[in-house]
Amino acid sequence: MFNYIKTNQALIRRFYRLAAVNVLSNLTEPLAGLVCVAFLGHLTEIRHLAGVSLATVIFNFIYENFLFLRVSTTAVTSQAVGRNDQEAILLVILRNGFIALVLGVLILMLQYPIGLLGFLLLNGSPEVESTGIAYFYTRIWGAPAFLLNCVIIGWFLGREENGKVLLLTIVGNVINIVLTYYSIMQWNLGSMGAGLSQASSEYLILLIGVILGSRSFQWQSLQTAMQKFWDWSAFKDTFILNSDLLIMSFVYMSTWTVFFNLSATLGTDILTVNSLLQQVVFLIMFLVEGIGFTTEALTGNFQGQSTKNQLLPLLQVSLFSSLLVGVITSGACILLPETIFGLLTNHSELIETIKYYVSWLFLVLSCFSVAWILEGYFAGLTKSQSLRNSALIATLLGFVPVALCTWFTHNNHLLWLATSAFMATRMVVLAVQLPETLEGDSIGTSQYLDVSQDLRK
Repeated sequence: MFNYIKTNQALIRRFYRLAAVNVLSNLTEPLAGLVCVAFLGHLTEIRHLAGVSLATVIFNFIYENFLFLRVSTTAVTSQAVGRNDQEAILLVILRNGFIALVLGVLILMLQYPIGLLGFLLLNGSPEVESTGIAYFYTRIWGAPAFLLNCVIIGWFLGREENGKVLLLTIVGNVINIVLTYYSIMQWNLGSMGAGLSQASSEYLILLIGVILGSRSFQWQSLQTAMQKFWDWSAFKDTFILNSDLLIMSFVYMSTWTVFFNLSATLGTDILTVNSLLQQVVFLIMFLVEGIGFTTEALTGNFQGQSTKNQLLPLLQVSLFSSLLVGVITSGACILLPETIFGLLTNHSELIETIKYYVSWLFLVLSCFSVAWILEGYFAGLTKSQSLRNSALIATLLGFVPVALCTWFTHNNHLLWLATSAFMATRMVVLAVQLPETLEGDSIGTSQYLDVSQDLRK
């Protein structure tokens, strides 16, 4: 171990410098979400918390499906940085930003059929559904800003300008918390106030991001890059990369949607308990994802530089760090459930029920900690086909069979077993493909316009 640290001191310092900022910035969003949950969880009527939890499933399905914008932007930007191709770096944010804007406007145009379909598929009581609808149709107006922020943040991550990402997320989410407090606790707007505060914070983050991003290049370079903006072959390659990542995101979020839908069929109490457990799961996932984003950015950078010998040391330090975080944090939840979940709700009957299911967090988060690092690694190599296939296999072979048993038995333990199998299958499928990326010439220098060639390997 000592020899490893001594040999890879520069890499380790670089990794943890970036990972620390990534983790801090990545944690601010779920922490703001937990504060919102805490405000709602301390209201007299639990329907507000349950309604927001139900509507959040729809938003998670929509927004998480479009997180491919951040992943692809980071991967291609980091490769361009490794090649020191300034024009390609600028074209990444311009093209992906255009795609994000079009998708955001499309979501606004389709908000009513999306909301109608979403609540039709989810099972909730009329009281719970009414509060969820109020939250949904308020928060949805932040969709264009959210998608553009994915591109901006991905661009900063690819350039290793993580301090800007930290600034964006801290300022935006502090405002979100303040607005949430006043809208829920002072103005008594309930779930609608929670949606309003989240939509407003997205536009504030966007404004700050545009200001910071505009200082990263000169106007003359922007004019030159715009002349190549409508290169249809480049757009085609971008769509190929993003389409695989979109399929991956869609499959994953479909799995989580089924999880919450099955939770709703088990009753309001189980839905709320699973929502509280998932709030902690998502918090820890965001922490691990911060490490994964670092892995993706450095992998892409090393690929652009053709420094293949750095990939294995990078994987070793990132896997160790991520797994350590997953084990420690899940262990804390298992050992101190009253302390941790007591921050989210003062309903003692919910905390008592949580104790029956909290042990599943260890398996779920341990497998996720490994799987997410591997996904960041493959994303950095722009091997999106591997990511797409792993998502399909994990869902169809890992999650669906056990989830069907949950449907027939109405057993919440089986539902958590299905989630664990899903995470474990993701990890195994990617791990099997790992050796071939570390040998031979499978990792050569990747040019931005050759992304489609990489996807066909």
